[in-house]
Amino acid sequence: MGVKGDKNSALSNEVAAEFMDRTAGVEGITSKKMFGGHGLFYNGGMFGLVDSKGNCFLKAPEEKVDQYFASGSEKHSRMPYYFVPNNVWTDKNDFDQWVKTAIAEVK
Repeated sequence: MGVKGDKNSALSNEVAAEFMDRTAGVEGITSKKMFGGHGLFYNGGMFGLVDSKGNCFLKAPEEKVDQYFASGSEKHSRMPYYFVPNNVWTDKNDFDQWVKTAIAEVK
């Protein structure tokens, strides 16, 4: 989520805005500036983040982790968020499925 004390970068703001545009049809998704990036929320529960470098990460259930790694994803340190690789980011169907999966992880 960025280095402590980092300010939001133009890139993180741009990626978060694009994420919000691409998910505009899903009611309940919001973004909040935090930790030098953005937290992504569904009905108040955090399901993803955009770090200060503009990388997007989404929550995933344990049964999806191997599939995500095979797609080129990486885990965000110790947190249960997984990098959205470019091939997923640019494929509307894959992207939408990753978002739906992450939203389902909101407790």
